[in-house]
Amino acid sequence: MSPEIIKTNGHKVQGAALRSMPPIERFTPLTPHLAISPTVSVVVPAMNEAENLPHVFATIPQWIDEIVLVDGNSVDDTVAVARRLRPNVKIVTQTGKGKGDALAAGFAACTSDIIVMIDADGSTDGHEIISFVGALVTGADFVKGSRYISGGGSDDLTFSRYFGNKVLTSLVNVFYRTKYTDLCYGYNAFWARHLPVLNLDCDGFEVETLMNVRAAKAGLRVHEVPSHERCRIHGESNLHAVRDGIRVLKTILRERRRRPAQPLPEPAARPAADRGVA
Repeated sequence: MSPEIIKTNGHKVQGAALRSMPPIERFTPLTPHLAISPTVSVVVPAMNEAENLPHVFATIPQWIDEIVLVDGNSVDDTVAVARRLRPNVKIVTQTGKGKGDALAAGFAACTSDIIVMIDADGSTDGHEIISFVGALVTGADFVKGSRYISGGGSDDLTFSRYFGNKVLTSLVNVFYRTKYTDLCYGYNAFWARHLPVLNLDCDGFEVETLMNVRAAKAGLRVHEVPSHERCRIHGESNLHAVRDGIRVLKTILRERRRRPAQPLPEPAARPAADRGVA
C-alpha cells in the first residue's frame, strides 16, 4: 500500500502507510458505542467453588469468546456446575498445586488474542472486564486492577493485608522504577502474545507479583484500572497473609537477579492506531 498524502496548510505531506482495518465481521460489539476485533479468553482457577460459580459466571459478559476453568481436583460439583452454566466452557484439570500453577495451565489452554484472569470466589467482578479490554485495545500491553486508585476499593482488606501490600508495592516501585498502586491483586489482563515474557514458573499466590514485575522488566506498557474487590461469597480462602507475604518478598528479590525477557513485536497485520477497536 502506498504512503498516504496529507494536505497541511496547502502543502502535501507524505505520511506513513495506512494499514487496512479488519473486516466488519471480525468485530464483536461490547456496547452500543464500542466494538473490538481481538478475541478474549477468561481464565478462572477454581477448587471447590461450586457454590460461587453461579454468581461469578453471571458477571462474565456474553461477548467473551472463551471461558477456561482450571479445576484444582475439586471434590464438589465445581466442574458440573460450570458446564451447566456455560455448556461451551473449556475445562482444564490441574495436575500441580497452587494458584500460579493453575493459571499457567489455564493460560496455555487459551486460544484468544487477549487473556483475562479472575477469581472463582466472587471477589472479582466480571462486569469490569470491559475496562481491562478497553485499555488493551487502546494501547496497553498489560492491564492490572487496582483497589487503590479512584473508583477502586475493597470489602475484604484486613489491616495486615493492606499494610503488607503497601510495603511490597513500594519495594517493587523502588527496585523496578514502576508506579504501581496495588501489587498483590489477582485481576489482570494482557495480550496473549506476551505469555513468553511472563513465563509463569511459580506455584502460589505470588503469581500476581511475578506477572507485574516481569511485565515491568520487559518494558511492557502497563496500565492500571480501578477495580472493587468484594468478599468471598462462600467458603474460606487459602490465602495466608504472613506465609504468602514472605513468598512475595522472595519473588521480588529473586527477580532482581533474573534477566528480563524481550517482548514479541506487535503483529504487523493489526492496525497500530487502534489495536482493533471501533
